[in-house]
Amino acid sequence: MDTVIQISQIIMSVALLLTFVRVVRGPSLPDRVVALELFSTTVVGLVGVYAIKSDVASFLDAAIVIALMGFLAAIAFARFLERGGPRDD
Repeated sequence: MDTVIQISQIIMSVALLLTFVRVVRGPSLPDRVVALELFSTTVVGLVGVYAIKSDVASFLDAAIVIALMGFLAAIAFARFLERGGPRDD
């Protein structure tokens, strides 16, 4: 069981690194926002795996909060684009 958890953590850590690269180098704003959404989803997965490893259920509450914040950020970006995006006022 520990081997599976360690492999999961390694794979998700690599995914976080690659996602961070996309956030920094993303060619456009929507690419960066999608990468941030993926970043928060991967962090939720890491926290969930750590909660399983440590057998502490309180970490799942933190994962739920992170997931809700990522969802609200996606909604905020969608509203931002709906209203016309960035302006040069």
